[in-house]
Amino acid sequence: MHSLDNWTHSHKYNLDNNKAKKRTYYVLILTAITMVIEIVAGTIYGSMALLADGWHMGTHVTAFMITIFAYSYAKKYENDDRYSFGTGKVNVLAGFTSAIALGIVALLMIIESIFRLYEPQSIHFNEAILVAVIGLVVNVASMFILHDHEHHHHGEEHHEHHHEHHHDHNIKAAYFHVLADALTSLFAIFALLLGKYYGWNWLDPVMGIVGGIIITKWSIGLVKETSPILLDENINKKYQEKIKEKIENDSDNLISDIHIWKVSANHYAAIISIVTHSAKPTDYYKELLQDFHKLSHITIEVNECQNEECK
Repeated sequence: MHSLDNWTHSHKYNLDNNKAKKRTYYVLILTAITMVIEIVAGTIYGSMALLADGWHMGTHVTAFMITIFAYSYAKKYENDDRYSFGTGKVNVLAGFTSAIALGIVALLMIIESIFRLYEPQSIHFNEAILVAVIGLVVNVASMFILHDHEHHHHGEEHHEHHHEHHHDHNIKAAYFHVLADALTSLFAIFALLLGKYYGWNWLDPVMGIVGGIIITKWSIGLVKETSPILLDENINKKYQEKIKEKIENDSDNLISDIHIWKVSANHYAAIISIVTHSAKPTDYYKELLQDFHKLSHITIEVNECQNEECK
């Protein structure tokens, strides 16, 4: 009987880093509040640019909240034997779901913006500009909160194997999200100012379309990243060939069947069937594969061959 404990929870987001966790929560709460204000204000004041900015913040808030939920769910059920290979895919499924939901939002936003190009709505510029500026201030403040943390931790990151140091990568990702938000806030302010002073009202829905395209790109990227894992896509051919080589170069082993697939964002399970004249205990073959660090859960089947037809 395999003990799955030694790997089912090693893929966890390294949320034990309390200082980092605190800072990311501050940023999350700040961003979430601003996001709601921007979406409500965008709706009331008739600005698509503001709505796009709000929803863009939404992509990151959703992604982050889903990560937190998925992390705690995965942790709670990590030893539940209902899940054949642990709960490593909870995060992946969560990412896929948020990508689909936000892709739909982006699409609706683009359609609405196109309508507004043909039938411009009146925009309350002063109020909308004020809210967009608040959005920008929050983004810049968040960047400082996160950047300060990045600074402290940079030295450590070089010494640690990057799998062990998930959280710094989370912080890094959060930092880039916030940076992207700051840029959409800037664009929104720009569009609204030009609308207010030059009467270029068409710029507002154009920014709505741009925002929609940015979110769509993000969600397509995330779907591409997560769906192969959910569909048990095989590991890349080169890696598989190296594993095959390693086993087949040892005595007269032949591999008759090999499956290597992801069971979490960065852990692989392998099922390998070997046909050989000189069968050895399965541990011997696992030993052969010990340098292949990506494999967390290996199942080996050894078929002993008595006659010549196994060649």
